[in-house]
Amino acid sequence: MRDPKAFGRVVLLMGGWSSERAVSLKSGATVEAALKRAGVDVTVIDVGPDFLVPLAAAHAERPFDRAFIILHGRGGEDGRIQAVLELLGIPYTGTDVTGSAIGMDKLACKRIWRGEGLPTPPWALVDTIDEARTALDDLGLPVMVKPVAEGSSVGVAKVDRAEDLPAAFEEARRFGRVMMERFVRGGEYTVAILDGRPLPAILLATPHAFYDYNAKYLADDTEYRIPCGLDAADETHMQQIALRAFALIGGSGWGRVDFMRDAEGNCWLIEVNTVPGMTDHSLVPMAARAVGIDIETLCLEILATAGHTDAKPARGAGDALGQS
Repeated sequence: MRDPKAFGRVVLLMGGWSSERAVSLKSGATVEAALKRAGVDVTVIDVGPDFLVPLAAAHAERPFDRAFIILHGRGGEDGRIQAVLELLGIPYTGTDVTGSAIGMDKLACKRIWRGEGLPTPPWALVDTIDEARTALDDLGLPVMVKPVAEGSSVGVAKVDRAEDLPAAFEEARRFGRVMMERFVRGGEYTVAILDGRPLPAILLATPHAFYDYNAKYLADDTEYRIPCGLDAADETHMQQIALRAFALIGGSGWGRVDFMRDAEGNCWLIEVNTVPGMTDHSLVPMAARAVGIDIETLCLEILATAGHTDAKPARGAGDALGQS
């Protein structure tokens, strides 16, 4: 285990004001307890709209050496808190400002991935219900309707019948721009990434229509299969796609990449998480445990990545943002 004193004074940023605040508080409680058990000097700040004043004051009085970001969703996972920390000169965990902004934007991710030849389901950006109906004709049923920039499956719905489209569209629109994505029938998988290396893939099995908010954080009937059941070559292939997808959007430090795998064995990229959950239902700690990394060691390993990047975007990744 790393020397906890080497990290100096650490500020743990949790809470926030996004739709994922409750999850962030649970994640933060896990990380706080683990860091304290490991002997790290950690100060917790529950981030609200007025957090900058107490953060700057505490930093001026006794400088923070590192920040552990465990804020999910808007304000914490989209580059804003990262920009604040850069202005204050505090190294932080996870992806930088630009990569965070891209990672939070499902549309930007998919444009980059498609532009670089990685597999992701067909999609459409829709601004009105009429555009949504036209997109449904192109994409077919079933279809996923989701906000472009939300996490934890907030506002996401699987539409099996055309008559259910208006309600799904209106729910997603509550959270901003709306996109529709062709539904991939098959298994749901996730690959966690820690300091440039992939952890074992996890197969998610739920009686819900998909791995939604309830399945992620509340239900007791969600199954997490690790080992995931793929043969070694197929799992390695998925892990390599995850590493490339993460690097292409500028991901760094730690994160998680989500897939659907169809009946023919094709892997389809769904989204990336640059600040994954750390609750008792969360997937990164689960994958870490599978290779002998306990929660204290995991938090120290994440903290050790603060202030450096392992992301190496491939040539042409920036150009793909201009594609539709």
